[in-house]
Amino acid sequence: MCQSHDHRADRRRLLATLSSAAMLAGIGLAPRSARAAAAPVDLPAPGPRDTCPVCGMFVAKYPEWVATVLWDDGEAVHFDGAKDFFKYLDDLEKYAPGRSRDQIAGMGVTEYYGLKLVAAEDALYAIGSDVLGPMGHELVPLMTEADATDYMRDHRGKRLVAFGDVTGDMLVGLDAGRFE
Repeated sequence: MCQSHDHRADRRRLLATLSSAAMLAGIGLAPRSARAAAAPVDLPAPGPRDTCPVCGMFVAKYPEWVATVLWDDGEAVHFDGAKDFFKYLDDLEKYAPGRSRDQIAGMGVTEYYGLKLVAAEDALYAIGSDVLGPMGHELVPLMTEADATDYMRDHRGKRLVAFGDVTGDMLVGLDAGRFE
C-alpha cells in the first residue's frame, strides 16, 4: 500500500468530499507550541497467528489499526487498535504480569492517514468520531496537528487527546459509546 504524502493528500480530499463541511468548534486539546509530528518507528509487524492480549482478535487481519509494544527482551505484543493498546498499558499487572513500563523499548500505533507505525507517545488521538475500529469506538491515532484538525472536521470527532491524557475511564467510556 502506498504511504506517500500524495496518498495522504488524496485520502484527505476524498474523505473531505464525503463528510460534512461543518467545522467543529474547538477540538478539545490545549494548544502546544511547536508540537512535533509523531515519528515513524520500526517495530516488528504482527504475524498471522498473533492475537491481541486484551480481546483475543487476530491482529494481522486489521493492518490499518495495529498497535505494538516492544519489550526490552525483544518480545513484541500486538493489538488490533489503540484502545486495546491503552487498556494493556493501563493494567500491565493483568495483561503482562511481572512487567513494568520501564521495560518497554518501543511503542507504536498506526496513524490514520498514512497508515504508518508512529511513536505512540507523540501521536494525537481522536475519540467519538464516525470512524469505527475492529472493536467499535476507537482512539484514532493521528501523526500531526494538521492531520488532527482535518480528521476532527472530516469525521466529526468529539475530543482530541494526547498520549498522557488517555485514562481508564475514557477507555470504558469508548466501549460504552461515551466520549466525555
